Amino acid sequence: MVKFLDLQKVNGSFEPELSNAVQQVIASGWYLRGKSTAIFEEHFAAYCHRATCIGVANGLDALTLALMARKLQEGWGDDAEVIVPAMTFVATAQAVVRAGLRPVFVDVDDNALLDSRLLEQAITIKTRAIIPVHLYGQRVDMSRIAEIAAAHQLFILEDAAQAHGIVGKGPGHALAFSFYPGKNLGALGDAGAVVTDDLELAKTIRAMANYGSQTKYFHEMEGCNSRIDEVQSAILDVKLKRLDTDNKRRCAIAALYDDAFRRIAERVNGFRILALSSGSVYHIYPVFCTERDVLQKVLAQKGIETLIHYPIPLHQQPCLSRFVPASQSFPQAERIAKTALSLPISPVMSDDDVLQVISAIQQHYML
Repeated sequence: MVKFLDLQKVNGSFEPELSNAVQQVIASGWYLRGKSTAIFEEHFAAYCHRATCIGVANGLDALTLALMARKLQEGWGDDAEVIVPAMTFVATAQAVVRAGLRPVFVDVDDNALLDSRLLEQAITIKTRAIIPVHLYGQRVDMSRIAEIAAAHQLFILEDAAQAHGIVGKGPGHALAFSFYPGKNLGALGDAGAVVTDDLELAKTIRAMANYGSQTKYFHEMEGCNSRIDEVQSAILDVKLKRLDTDNKRRCAIAALYDDAFRRIAERVNGFRILALSSGSVYHIYPVFCTERDVLQKVLAQKGIETLIHYPIPLHQQPCLSRFVPASQSFPQAERIAKTALSLPISPVMSDDDVLQVISAIQQHYML
């Protein structure tokens, strides 16, 4: 059996350091807003080449709080618009709605990334922000997005939930991360963070995440309870030390996949792989095929677990339908949703596992 992601094996590879870190937190008697959190925030900010990091409860909160803080600072109205790609996990758009703003969808390119060629035509007098998503672990080419954002004075919030290790210093005003267990840098539960060079924005986010308070029992703004805990911070700090090494292993696996599947793409109509322009840490390795469901069933019969990211684009999600005119469509996002199949990839996969996946797909296409 080749699992899509063997989290037990991944976390076991960090032992005994992982268990020792947890035990130290337990023994400390301090479980929120303590030393472990401060250390991880400092280390992760430095890793991302940003001035500061605010640990929060999850990736959705990281996006939401960054938008809420900017909205408060700039006095945005509830009719302010935020541009998001039509193909991504639903949290990207849900954060916009939770922040009391309106999502505006833009179609994606062949790699499922926000298509900057379509960006400017989506901007209106109500547009206040853009959320590029580094989907699958790919780095979005931010140059054109930054140029457009600067021309229209728009806030750039990068959704880096799948891009640990490939994004950091750049034109984005803030980056939102998820540390969901399956991420390249994953906790043993939910956790997230915002990193930024904007210290005033960081100060507001931190207060909002702590019931709107900077001083105990004095609540100067509306807020929520969204704080990373000491156990998750300690776990993430252990894993952060090996993130670059683990990402290199993911890239090595992806290179093997690329070499094999490029040949299939050249011979089989309706099968393709990503055509990267600026690199990836391969949180997800997708192939795109018109017979996606058939291929997934064939691989399952051979003991290879796959997943589909994401079968329904944002504009077709029932919870977001009110933001999309009935006549509007996003053909590229819809095409990707119908054809993308995510293959197993993780730093603990063996070469034999990788070759088993490759062989099964080659056999299916009789190549």
